[in-house]
Amino acid sequence: MIQRIAELKDRQVVCVQDGTILGYVGDVELDTTDGRLSALIIFGRPKALGILGREDDIIIPWENIDIIGDETILVKCG
Repeated sequence: MIQRIAELKDRQVVCVQDGTILGYVGDVELDTTDGRLSALIIFGRPKALGILGREDDIIIPWENIDIIGDETILVKCG
């Protein structure tokens, strides 16, 4: 299946072990040496409506991605 990076953005990311919703894809990480997608990035949630900054971003390595569905991406976490 061929997809554009823009199509991955804003998909819900769910941990397969416990069903926790980790967030939504905000960005991707590309390996420019071989042109492959190396990770998905979920931006950290805002603290106190963004006044106190954000939590740390969650980086999901490509190896931890189980299934990329039409609306949801299932990943191994932990």
